[in-house]
Amino acid sequence: MRFLFVHGTGVRRERHDTLFALVRDRLTARFPDASVDSCFWGERYGATLSAQGRSVPGLRAPGGAPGPDDEEVAEWGLLLADPLCELRVLAEAGWDTGADGADGGADDDGFAMPGVRSAGDRVLELFAELSGVPDGGEQAALLLGTGLAAGYPAALASVSRSAEAARAGARAAGQPQARELAKALARAVTAGALASAGAEADCTGAERDRLVELITTRLGGDARVPGARAAAVLGRLAMRVTTQPLLNAWRGSLTVGATPALGDILRYQARGADLRAFLHERITADPGPTVLIGHSLGGIALVDLLALAAARGEPVPGARLLVTVGSQAPFLYELGALAGIVPGTRLPYAFPRWLNVYDRQDVLSYLAEPVFPGDPRVSDQEINSRQPFPACHSAYWKQDSLYARIEQAVAEAEIG
Repeated sequence: MRFLFVHGTGVRRERHDTLFALVRDRLTARFPDASVDSCFWGERYGATLSAQGRSVPGLRAPGGAPGPDDEEVAEWGLLLADPLCELRVLAEAGWDTGADGADGGADDDGFAMPGVRSAGDRVLELFAELSGVPDGGEQAALLLGTGLAAGYPAALASVSRSAEAARAGARAAGQPQARELAKALARAVTAGALASAGAEADCTGAERDRLVELITTRLGGDARVPGARAAAVLGRLAMRVTTQPLLNAWRGSLTVGATPALGDILRYQARGADLRAFLHERITADPGPTVLIGHSLGGIALVDLLALAAARGEPVPGARLLVTVGSQAPFLYELGALAGIVPGTRLPYAFPRWLNVYDRQDVLSYLAEPVFPGDPRVSDQEINSRQPFPACHSAYWKQDSLYARIEQAVAEAEIG
């Protein structure tokens, strides 16, 4: 009897040798008379960037200078996550008026004259008069043309009712603060409408900015005035806490780093026949009964190979038991993305016994029994590594329960 181990996606020589040594030692301990071989395919059939990543826009080293629009994009990322964040800064911190209140807006001034309304109160009064999508005009056309009209009334109401808006309005004593408050209210409403529309929004940055400008003007402010205090503070914060600047800065290294794992899958989907032919050659090199163990993409390739061969009436010689570990083959079957089995059809008659091992924490593992109901050849086995993803995707190989279940499956298949 022979075991043939087929590794998964993203594995190259060093990782393969470490992983296979672990699997070989564990199997040899339970099956001392069996041979344990590996089918290393990563370097020959795995993916590489043939043009060294030149397809990546703006490729630069991590930590390089940010792009001209990175801070603005990060700012709006923060606003989409929390439309009230700028108003919250103004509500909590107010405006720095200096020791002598020189900018005309003494915050919480104990000597303010009773009954005198602040400039911020007037902005809030104008804001309360906004209701729903306007009838006609540029703003209405923008809201309708960008897909923001549906969420706009709710965004208005949410900002209007917020304690942040009321507190920021109370602290905006002078006209400079009132103009900034108007812009912050407009950005909050626009961000709320954008967040509500989600992926359904058809809104460019220019359209977004024009909408902010139109709302700000209706509130007596000027959206084109740069240097707003809250925006400046949150712009710097956004560059540190939102994902977009990180993605922009690290896109090159992330692409290169992800190429072996993601690229192997994409390459297999496009040119899987070469890998399947290689697997067939390795399996049939020894005519004895063989237990095939496929991890992740290795399991997908084995399922495809065995199903295609069985469907042709030419089952792979010696393949007596298939063990898939952390495999996506059942999910790809449901999607219609397996080369060997059409959704809704049964496994071919000559397909061998199939033990499918999964860990519910492993988001790359799937169940086979429910998608092939009533097929006695197919069985699922849960393994609990007590590890989160992605560690659980490789933690199977140190679990004694995995090898105990393989031993049971070998006995049930009467492989000796």
